[in-house]
Amino acid sequence: MYAIVEIAGQQVKVAKDQKVFVNRLSTEEGKKVEFDNVLLVGDGDSITIGAPAIDGALIGAKVVRHLKGDKVIVFKKKRRKGYRVKNGHRQALSEIVIESIATSGAKKAKTEKAEPKKEAKKAAPKAETKAAPKKETTAKAEPAKKAAPKKAAKADDLKKIEGVGPKAAEAMIAAGLDTFAKVAKAKPEAIATILSDASSRLAHLVTDTWPKQAKLAADGKWDELEKLQDKLDGGIEK
Repeated sequence: MYAIVEIAGQQVKVAKDQKVFVNRLSTEEGKKVEFDNVLLVGDGDSITIGAPAIDGALIGAKVVRHLKGDKVIVFKKKRRKGYRVKNGHRQALSEIVIESIATSGAKKAKTEKAEPKKEAKKAAPKAETKAAPKKETTAKAEPAKKAAPKKAAKADDLKKIEGVGPKAAEAMIAAGLDTFAKVAKAKPEAIATILSDASSRLAHLVTDTWPKQAKLAADGKWDELEKLQDKLDGGIEK
């Protein structure tokens, strides 16, 4: 006999005395656990399919241990942007052993639920007192609206510079280099210092050609900028 049951968001095919690895369960090691979301049960030529689950079917299991799966490396790279991110992940798992498969008539053990707290009696509403309208406050509020500060000018899209990624652009804008004109006037060494101070992951970027590219972008010479960038690789001259 076998069954297909949903455990911790996964559909798993199980049989009696079988060891299965599933996503981490909250049950402690050595404790028993039951699963009632049984989708299919097969016994020889007889197959029972739920709609979506089989009423009364129950899988009994025991948690053997909690562990972590093999490490998976996730590497992301954006071409010609100087963007590289490497992360590792180990999935939290639980090893369980299937002890019983009940096809019908089984009832899952009820968990004790906390009794809902009785709502406190609401205090009787106090009699509303009419307050005299404050004319002075409304009069002062009107000139305050007129003196609202103007919105700051929108920053240029610095990612159009070859070698500048989202994080690098964010660091430069935070340091005040929010337009192509400002980047064009800055020295490559100063830009490199801003990036390294913002994050150690940006310290490897080469900024030698960034002011030159920013100058062409500030002057609106996009064709010349495109020709220059064709000769670059990640902002570095080939």
